[in-house]
Amino acid sequence: MITTSATYRSRTSTEPSPVDRVEPVIWGDPTGGPLTRDESTAYERDGLLVFEQLLDDGEVDRLGKDLQHLTRDPRLDGDDRVIREPDGRAVRSVFEVHRLSDAVADLATDPRLLDRAEQILGSAAYLHQTRVNFKPGFRGREFYWHSDFETWHMEDGMPQMRAVSVSVNLTPNLDCNGSLMIVPASHRTFVGCAGATPDEHFRASLRQQEYGTPSDEALARLVEAGGITQIQAPAGSAVFFDSNCMHGSNGNITPYPRNNVFLVYNSVENALVEPFGGTTPRPSYIAAREVHPLG
Repeated sequence: MITTSATYRSRTSTEPSPVDRVEPVIWGDPTGGPLTRDESTAYERDGLLVFEQLLDDGEVDRLGKDLQHLTRDPRLDGDDRVIREPDGRAVRSVFEVHRLSDAVADLATDPRLLDRAEQILGSAAYLHQTRVNFKPGFRGREFYWHSDFETWHMEDGMPQMRAVSVSVNLTPNLDCNGSLMIVPASHRTFVGCAGATPDEHFRASLRQQEYGTPSDEALARLVEAGGITQIQAPAGSAVFFDSNCMHGSNGNITPYPRNNVFLVYNSVENALVEPFGGTTPRPSYIAAREVHPLG
């Protein structure tokens, strides 16, 4: 089953009507892996699962030191994988981070993450995207509401909603420091967006997204139906969430940093094709076009 541009329409002159998801949520055996039946049921219903302190303090410390080093590495000055805040030089994100950090490379193949992801996907997985997001204290900027699949479908050519994101907390994620917010059950509705995608949109969108965001009315309908879950969990916790979940996060004006590693596992049976928005594919450090199974 391959979706087409007619199935999930977006980036049009007027806002398309929301459409129901056509793919499964759990592609594999709900009990044929580390996820319990109750966990599979919750993921099917809500599109997310939280595992508190999946990593121990030593593992978190190794990751944190590795990734903080990247923000000061002179070899990465001018590297396109390093995304800085729109109003300064502070590092907002680093992409393809599994190629820059041995600790992240090890994390990506850790059975605690990979086995759960492959159970959800029902196949072997590969890394579609990896990044670390830094939201420092006092001046960390927000990430506006969006569905990753909408972007991956339109700008990268991901055919189906057969990818799962895993966000690993490197610091405590609190109710006050810009922690991840997800709209439960939003993964069951595709919300198209108005506005044609400019050429090389990614250069601006990774700093501050303007296209591929829902209208106020569409977001309000999703929230009215599902509410908002704010992920508050200690360092070492992992959040698994569906590629089509509507999510975002507020800015951080507290003294407490909020840093997270994101690993996006895509099914090897869901390799990228030409972008459904008709644009030039984004660079491979943002969306891998070669399939290298993990396991």
